[in-house]
Amino acid sequence: MEWKKDNYIITDSKDNIDIEFIVNSLNQTYWAEGRPKQLIQNAINNSILLSLFCDNKQIGFTRIVSDFSCFAWICDVFVDKKYRGNGLGKFLMECATSHSSTKVRTILLGTKDAHGLYEKYGFVKAEMMMKKIEYENLF
Repeated sequence: MEWKKDNYIITDSKDNIDIEFIVNSLNQTYWAEGRPKQLIQNAINNSILLSLFCDNKQIGFTRIVSDFSCFAWICDVFVDKKYRGNGLGKFLMECATSHSSTKVRTILLGTKDAHGLYEKYGFVKAEMMMKKIEYENLF
């Protein structure tokens, strides 16, 4: 699928992703700092991607993990700092929530700081979550 807004394009094609941009950007976030490139590449290979481009340059990204029925998880949502403040995070979320992979019963999304943005798309705070993070012995 592909969506257009002004000079911006979001696509779910994996053909033109800029893996170095994605790795560097994720490693500057609070949720993925220190995530190894091999782990990011493996996640990309096994996820639905929405990549945001401006003039063929990748400037944003999100990843969707879905069973296309009961569950989806929207994760790794970001827009390059130089392009923030132009409604592009909203554009990414509009595309992510309209994608066929998120037409499911439950969609999860984790955030520490963007509750206002995600609430506009129907997300509410949930307290029943547990997590385990492990990087050792993955490869």
